[in-house]
Amino acid sequence: MANKLAITLTRSLIGRPQDQRDTVQALGLRKVNQTVEQADNAAIRGMINKVSHLVTVKEQ
Repeated sequence: MANKLAITLTRSLIGRPQDQRDTVQALGLRKVNQTVEQADNAAIRGMINKVSHLVTVKEQ
């Protein structure tokens, strides 16, 4: 596994359940096409798995 993950919000949150909105916010994403870097750990991987249909991930 890489040390960092580049996470990009690629789909809108309009019409999504509140738990998915909260998960995206916890990842540090606010706008579509915004990219953030997060540490590669189990907690972040779990959040990505929950909203995998909304984000793209690149290992760095």
